[in-house]
Amino acid sequence: MKLKNILIVVKDIEKSKEFYHDLFGLDVVLDQGGNMILTEGLVLQDEKIWREFLGKPVIPENNCCELYFEEPNIETFAEKLEALYPSVQYVNRLTTHSWGQKVIRFYDPDGNLIEVGTPM
Repeated sequence: MKLKNILIVVKDIEKSKEFYHDLFGLDVVLDQGGNMILTEGLVLQDEKIWREFLGKPVIPENNCCELYFEEPNIETFAEKLEALYPSVQYVNRLTTHSWGQKVIRFYDPDGNLIEVGTPM
């Protein structure tokens, strides 16, 4: 068995596509209208489709999982994030853990938690 994709629920798929392209360089692999596969295996699904399928409410900022990216030049990434998305909601701005890794955590426009860290 092999993990193929990670799916996140979004309110505005076009806005989310732009966000993930702007910050992480992810491009559209397949657009099925309400379901969009991006490079690196990230899938965006329209919230209305998810609610109909699951029959349960979507809970933004639930803090039970995160998307993790690595970036060796994290200071430049932090500047880019601030310049492109100045109203982004941070969990923590750029910080250094006791083991030396630098990380930044924030929410995407739909409340999905993202961590960007330097490679370990």
